[in-house]
Amino acid sequence: MRLFTCGCACGLGSSFAAFAPADAGGGKAPVSRSGGPVPRSALEDLAAASRILADQGVVDGFGHVTMRHPDAPDRFLMSRSLAPALVTADDIMEFDLDSVACEDKGRAGFLERFIHGQIYKARPDVMAVVHSHSPSVIPFGLVQPSQGATLRAMFHNAAFLSEGVPVFDIAQDFGPTDMLVGSNEKGVALAKCLGDHPVVLMRAHGSVAVGPSLPMAVFRAVYTEVNARVQASAVLVGGGGPIAGLNAQEAALADAVNLGAGLRAWDLWKKRVGAA
Repeated sequence: MRLFTCGCACGLGSSFAAFAPADAGGGKAPVSRSGGPVPRSALEDLAAASRILADQGVVDGFGHVTMRHPDAPDRFLMSRSLAPALVTADDIMEFDLDSVACEDKGRAGFLERFIHGQIYKARPDVMAVVHSHSPSVIPFGLVQPSQGATLRAMFHNAAFLSEGVPVFDIAQDFGPTDMLVGSNEKGVALAKCLGDHPVVLMRAHGSVAVGPSLPMAVFRAVYTEVNARVQASAVLVGGGGPIAGLNAQEAALADAVNLGAGLRAWDLWKKRVGAA
């Protein structure tokens, strides 16, 4: 019995290559047109974001972060399939919103790139997406919603969680699977579950955080993990009693501050991974 469900030539300026997925006939899908050149500084920031997430314990050998192409809303940028801590600007590839690479030179793309493409397609406000398996977050997608078990905003840096966090159960629409969002169809279902929220949990898998900028998406992914640790501790300290997390008004006020102050953390994190 399910616990609960949602209900719902690449212009990058160097030798960037990508993977074009197989089409229904067993060949390769047509290579997508590039959205145009991307400033080197943007590629460096995306690579730094990947390394930051590893440094902060949000990703390990798995997980990925993307950003929307700065000049082409129907394209996004993503590393080749590589451990996040190892990503450099030269690893970045470009995809259309169906997750077809704009250059095919044999480098492998992530199997779950469809998470990103379909969220960008559904959410024009989203400029960056993080998918992770951060360990403190996963339990909140496994247990019955109850006092202390539903992920909530515990403190001001996690105010973006105050309106609730949906849980995507891939089995609801697709039955038994390998749990990976490995197709556009599955990406559409995940994006629908995310709705207009900043974070969605994925049952027995991980989570996705989105943001209006790359630094804010990283900020949200990091503080979703921190908030989960704080909430688990609060449940233990309180013996399962009521938890005095943020209310809606407090969260709205705090999140407005975070949209600006979050850049302070971004600057620090970049320095920690040698990208300042």
